[in-house]
Amino acid sequence: MKGPGIDDLYARRRLRRALILLGLSVALFLTIISSICIGPVKIAPLTVIKILFGATHSSEPWPPIYNVIVLDVRLPRVLISGLVGAALSVAGAAMQALFRNPMASPYILGISSGAAFGASLAIVGGFTVMASIYSIPLMAFIFALITIFLVYEIAKVNGRTPLETLLLTGIAVGSLFSALVSFMQYVAGEKLSTIVFWLMGGFWTSDWDKFAIAAPLIVFGIIAISLFNRHLNLILMGEETATNLGLEVETFKKIILVLVSLVTAAAVSVCGIIGFVGLIIPHMMRIVVGPDHRILTPSSCIVGAIFLIWVDTLARTIIEPTELPVGVITALLGVPFFLYLLRKRKRIMGW
Repeated sequence: MKGPGIDDLYARRRLRRALILLGLSVALFLTIISSICIGPVKIAPLTVIKILFGATHSSEPWPPIYNVIVLDVRLPRVLISGLVGAALSVAGAAMQALFRNPMASPYILGISSGAAFGASLAIVGGFTVMASIYSIPLMAFIFALITIFLVYEIAKVNGRTPLETLLLTGIAVGSLFSALVSFMQYVAGEKLSTIVFWLMGGFWTSDWDKFAIAAPLIVFGIIAISLFNRHLNLILMGEETATNLGLEVETFKKIILVLVSLVTAAAVSVCGIIGFVGLIIPHMMRIVVGPDHRILTPSSCIVGAIFLIWVDTLARTIIEPTELPVGVITALLGVPFFLYLLRKRKRIMGW
């Protein structure tokens, strides 16, 4: 009996990928609507949809304050949390491919520690890039980029950047900035609580201005990384094989590191340190959709957004009226998952 041809198999694969992405996109839309509905003031989903699509309270039977709650309070927060989740997940998928290690994450090269030091410096020293409340995210962004620049330049040997050297340099530079953050906490005095809350990560200060800062960088970075999905598939086979297949490995590593640093720095600068998202989501989606980055990257992007929107919703509602830091919840979920990966890798590698 004659089996399906190559064209049929490719057509089925494309259809399956399209259906997966369509289903995830619908789930993301429903997540956004549901999350906006939930809060101290409960708003019906139909009312939220009408407000989002331009209806005014003068023609509908809801209080005028609902427009403010939906458009100025909850919508920017939901969009920023979704953007951050997407950014960290895509960055995590790219770093896991680059290092060929499922335990790699966007923070593996010390970006989070550099950003934390920049934010601490802005809080304690009053050192501002501009006279505004956005000096903290801007300083975090600048120091995250400085960190990745230092790591890459120190790790470079004769024009090449071995991944092992890059990883160890990232750990060393990250430890240096962590020590500087500890020093800033020691001398912070009354501002210590501000640093601690920023380090724990959260979206309680989200607004449209922060969305305007982060969205262009994150969207650009995600699209740019997605353009290299085929190259990420090649690098998974090893640097030598990728080189033999025509990939300029060193140039490719530089491009991916710059793009990952860009989206990670933009994400960290508006919400603080939120760990484990970039570790958990790509690995989960790799189990579901497979290792091909042409489907892994977009599916991780959407699921990362869904995941962090729900985590933030949980963080702001579980102990109302107080909020939990989002980073605390992601750590509670991520640490058991990391230990699971560690034990699984130990069984495979024998260490």
